[in-house]
Amino acid sequence: MSRGLNKVMIIGYLGRDPEMRYTPSGKPVTTFTVATSRTWNSANGERHTETEWFNVVTWGNLAEICKQYLTKGQQVYVEGRLQTRRWDDSEGVKHTSVEIVANEMMLLGDRREGSQTAVGEPPEPGEVEEDYPF
Repeated sequence: MSRGLNKVMIIGYLGRDPEMRYTPSGKPVTTFTVATSRTWNSANGERHTETEWFNVVTWGNLAEICKQYLTKGQQVYVEGRLQTRRWDDSEGVKHTSVEIVANEMMLLGDRREGSQTAVGEPPEPGEVEEDYPF
């Protein structure tokens, strides 16, 4: 059996607040951008940083969750698939856009903000978040 695989996992920071819209049939869709950076030293010892921006699209319940919980600057884990869209604008110019269609999202970052938990999962009964001095 022959199969393909289209899976993307990124950890980065939101570049802007999510924007939510609805399709004509009423299905929610939320879009946002995520920046990932890598740093390396060249052979002569110079430090370089490269930032890659990703457009992320979420649908349905995940779209509503992203709109509710995500804000610009937050660290986030996103998992999904790559999708390429092509279209011609009103002047006949061809455009191409590559985006991540996410099926999973997890807030990351400082524990004091109540993050690093999968969004949409309720806390365990009796579980209380506390700040520990260590």
